[in-house]
Amino acid sequence: MSISINKCCMLNVGKVTYDTCLSTDGIALPVVDSARDLGVTVSRDLSPSLHISNIVAKAHKRSAAIYRTFRSHNVDLLIRAYLTYVCPLVEHDSVIWSPYSVKDIDTIEAVQRHFTKRLLNFSALPYAEQLKCLNLPTLELRDFTLT
Repeated sequence: MSISINKCCMLNVGKVTYDTCLSTDGIALPVVDSARDLGVTVSRDLSPSLHISNIVAKAHKRSAAIYRTFRSHNVDLLIRAYLTYVCPLVEHDSVIWSPYSVKDIDTIEAVQRHFTKRLLNFSALPYAEQLKCLNLPTLELRDFTLT
């Protein structure tokens, strides 16, 4: 099996930057600050923040697409679509990139908070009440229990 040189790069992990020039078949590999491997974005400081911001952006786009696509305002139907199309994005490989900072946890939780707030008759309720009425766990708890 041959190596795809266009997909190869060098990622320095940690505070020390090495000036070593790696090359394959005479082509120097680029030094990058982050790389994507098996769907997880790994940064040089091993912080999950970059990966979280990427998946949250995709999740917000999908949840907006659900509201644009479904003409029905049936809460059960919209929640089922959310659980089918949005939650897998947020939960994929969460064991690897498990968020530990409050900022990252709040960023992830904002996806579900924004979706439930847009449901018919749920915008006036506090977030905890919305989850209780919809029988949904917080994404923070969901990340650790379902994966």
